[in-house]
Amino acid sequence: QGIIKHGAPLDTRVAELLAQVGLARADGDKYPHEFSDGQRQRISIARALSSNPEFLVCDEPTSALDVSVQAQILNLMKDLQRRFGLTYLFISHNLAVVAHVADRVGVIYMGRIVEIAKTDQLFTHPHHPYTRMLLDAIPDIAMSGKARTPVAGEVPNPLNPPTGCAFHPRCPHADARCRQKAPETKELPEGSSVACHAVAEGRIA
Repeated sequence: QGIIKHGAPLDTRVAELLAQVGLARADGDKYPHEFSDGQRQRISIARALSSNPEFLVCDEPTSALDVSVQAQILNLMKDLQRRFGLTYLFISHNLAVVAHVADRVGVIYMGRIVEIAKTDQLFTHPHHPYTRMLLDAIPDIAMSGKARTPVAGEVPNPLNPPTGCAFHPRCPHADARCRQKAPETKELPEGSSVACHAVAEGRIA
């Protein structure tokens, strides 16, 4: 179905979309500067819904919002997902948001997915050393009682990545094989997928 271009049907569709994201029909007559950051994000969601999608890519949809508004937007997105049967590809650096929204999580390092797991599995029993580092840096995120993972160094230059596993310069479990050969992605018995020599060889659980 194409996007309506003019006339009464357009006004009706705009009002419908605004209502779906919690805004009033009269908001359609306002200028951008008259909206708060949270309202602008709601309008962005309405625009995304205008073509009746089944799949939406959401790139940091709450990054510029304060915590209370973040919660409102996330709850709205979950409500819309249930109502319209939407699938989201949710991209975020905020792991608390990821834990709230996602059913499955893929962790990316230097442009490559290094671990995929169900959300509860990833946050309670991460496998890849990079995933462990990320979660270890966040207090009180179901990781209490676990030893901190020492990680040295800086993120490498993506234009000149390391040989082998890109994470090896910062990984406490790296050995010669890690420095020489990029690991293949292996599926684990519980359904997670991990790209790590140390995990595949049983050097870390």
